[in-house]
Amino acid sequence: MGFFDRLADRIDATDSVLSVGLDPDLNRLPDHLHDHDLPRWAFNRRIIDATHDHAACYKPNAAFYEDPDGWRALRETVAYAHGKDVPVLLDAKRADIGNTARQYATHLDAAGGTAADAITVNPYLGRDSIEPFLSQEAGVFVLCRTSNPGGGDLQDRELADGECLYERVARLADDWNERGNVGLVVGATAPEELEAVRDLVPDLPFLVPGVGAQGGDVEAAIEYGLADGVGLVNSSRGIIFAGEDRGEGFARAAGEAAKRLKRRLNEYR
Repeated sequence: MGFFDRLADRIDATDSVLSVGLDPDLNRLPDHLHDHDLPRWAFNRRIIDATHDHAACYKPNAAFYEDPDGWRALRETVAYAHGKDVPVLLDAKRADIGNTARQYATHLDAAGGTAADAITVNPYLGRDSIEPFLSQEAGVFVLCRTSNPGGGDLQDRELADGECLYERVARLADDWNERGNVGLVVGATAPEELEAVRDLVPDLPFLVPGVGAQGGDVEAAIEYGLADGVGLVNSSRGIIFAGEDRGEGFARAAGEAAKRLKRRLNEYR
């Protein structure tokens, strides 16, 4: 079964399209967790326990794990999420050429990587740079129109034929979807572009970041982010650090925040 089929089953089981971003910034973790061997894993385990009933997916960002203890914490996190029947999307934004791309693709390998179920990739180097990801059953979310303030610096640039760069990326990703495992990353902070991309590729699921701390458009995220009911709307800091000032009660606050956002998203589903 491919990633998006499994994701559809998870969405049905939880009545949720919420993706919870697991970005355990060491500088923001509760003090009492720093006594643990792997503080990031200790944090993530408690967040997963508190939020898994509301999560269609977990999305750890690789930037918060790129050191020896971090990779250990990430592998523990992925295994624990799988134990709760929640798929994991690794937000790694990888792509490169030749052997380097193939090595990056081992993130999706249970033997040598993190065993993530899906990954985000950067299309800037073209199809061959992400072919090692496309050739697997794992989900591949291609960066298209991102949620950061500078996203439009390049992505909104008009090409010679009048098409914007992010629109060309969407069309290419649609062509690359030969195995039915490709989605797009399109931010909720750019609702007009979100609508435009949906018009171009009606059948690709989206990962829509930016509805939490970045203040993106929740209604647009649901209206345009889902393809036949499948897609993900992500919140990271707005959930995992909802109880930053609550000490040992941080996980309960995260669970409450996830439940609230799930209900808000479902108002528009």
